Amino acid sequence: MRGFVHSFESFGMVDGPGIRFVVFMQGCPMRCLYCHNPDTWTVGAGREYSPEEVAREALKYRSYIKNGGVTVSGGEPLLQAEFVKELFAILKGEGIHTALDTSGITFNPADEKCVQRHLDVLAQTDLVLLDIKHIDEAEHKKLTTHSNANPLAFAKLLNQIKKPVWIRHVLVTGITDSDEYLIKLRALLDGFDNVEKVEVLPYHTMGEVKYEKLGIAYPLKGVQPPSKERVENAERILRAGRFA
Repeated sequence: MRGFVHSFESFGMVDGPGIRFVVFMQGCPMRCLYCHNPDTWTVGAGREYSPEEVAREALKYRSYIKNGGVTVSGGEPLLQAEFVKELFAILKGEGIHTALDTSGITFNPADEKCVQRHLDVLAQTDLVLLDIKHIDEAEHKKLTTHSNANPLAFAKLLNQIKKPVWIRHVLVTGITDSDEYLIKLRALLDGFDNVEKVEVLPYHTMGEVKYEKLGIAYPLKGVQPPSKERVENAERILRAGRFA
């Protein structure tokens, strides 16, 4: 089995608990307006690896990640679900904590084979970092070019199987930074008992230079990061009283 990998990060500090080796898989079906990794979009690009080769690369850093683990991100890693399953199985056999950073966009609750494919990956996954892009379906389509129906169905599946989850939500001025939407998202999360943490990620413009290099127009040109006050407001709504 071969998978397409965009890059590695050997000392990740923000992609799950502890120090982590991060694998960025290549390919993503969504086109989020705030995406800072447009170079991961193309399916079938990147460098080919076997799961064993990636595991060997990660295990070079065993002494650093022994209290952290390995996170597979993207792109959208579940586009290569079989590869991630095999990689995680190897890592778990080595006693390494596994985390999956996903939007859930590849999940289709009406497709039994698709559901089983996702369950197979989740069986080898210790923690899911779930990126909820937007709680409103129409706004989610504007933001990502896709409905949020399947991602929210995936979130419900994670709750049903009691898979530990950290929620990640990017706060973008004029798009997701709305008390109305934040309150609706909090109401959804209050219906779950598997969510361990909620992270509010302020939008930033650090990816803009990548668009320039790729010759792609930056879709949020001129949009400023949210103020400290608005970030604190979002954290208060989404996290207060229950979530760390």
